[in-house]
Order: sequence, then structure tokens, then C-alpha cells
Amino acid sequence: MLGGAPRTVWFIWPADPQGVSARSVAQRLVQLHRPSHLVWNPVTGEIVQLLPPTRAGGGLAADRGRNGRICVQIQVIGSAREPFTDTKLDGLDDILAWLDSWEVPRRWPAGPPLPYPHSLTAERSKRLWARGGHFGHSQVPGTREGDPGSIDIARIIGEEAPNLEVPVPRSELRLLQEV
Repeated sequence: MLGGAPRTVWFIWPADPQGVSARSVAQRLVQLHRPSHLVWNPVTGEIVQLLPPTRAGGGLAADRGRNGRICVQIQVIGSAREPFTDTKLDGLDDILAWLDSWEVPRRWPAGPPLPYPHSLTAERSKRLWARGGHFGHSQVPGTREGDPGSIDIARIIGEEAPNLEVPVPRSELRLLQEV
């Protein structure tokens, strides 16, 4: 890992969580040579760990998956068009406790991911990425994917999570001062 703030990236594995197990998705990721750290079925609560957080996962291009002290990649079984946060979220507390033990901050610097297909053209800010925390796959610099779609980030990082303001760029700050 390349160092820096720890982070988590939430992906969608497009399948029906009522009929597909986390184990079968994990096996397929291994066959594709693209293992993530966790595969999670939010309906059944099944969680499969494929890699330790100290190793880079296979879901991000180039060295992006090596950014941070850790860069945990979580494949959630579901659909980018239907928010997985609208389901039971069985097992989420265990995942969050595990991420807390690795000191992944409970913040979502880029804000909630956009709904699919708008998420395909979402901003992918390197500045926000550098802060660490939680990100949708659609918010990672250098990606072109649209998952996880519109999800309720408060259901993931907690209702108590602060709404962090993004600093105004210097060019806009000068315009505001001139007014």
C-alpha cells in the first residue's frame, strides 16, 4: 500500500441478492483475477473476505487500489438502479466494526453517490479522494463506472455523521470577495 488516509470503496455486483450468494460472487471474482476484500449480501447478511486489507484489491485500475494505508473494496450484491440501502443491511454492523478497527473514517467526502446512470458522469475528485473515508466506485478518480448508484450514506456511516463542507476553490473565493 502506498500510504495516506484509509478508505473504503463500495461496488455493486449486479445480481439478485435473493438468489445469489456472497460465496458464489467471491468465487467468480477469484476466477476473474479481480478479488475484492469483502463480498456482502445485504439481504442474507452473508459476508466473505477474500483479501486482508493490507493487500490491494482487484477492482480499481492502476495503483488506485493501493492508495491509503488501506483501500478496502466491498462488492455488494444488488443493483446500481435500486439502492442496496433500501434493503435489510444484515451484517453491516460487523462490516463497520471491522472498518473502524482499521481506522477508516466514517465520512463520505464526495457526498452521496449520484443515481445511476447520472453516476456515470460523476465528479471524481483527487482532492476529496485524498481525504480518505467512504466512496462509491463512481466517485473514485480514474474510474468510469456508475455503481453503487444512489444510496443512503447515512444508513452506512450513521445518522450522526457530520455534513462536511467542501472548501470553496480559490478562484471562486476571489469572485465571492469581489461581490
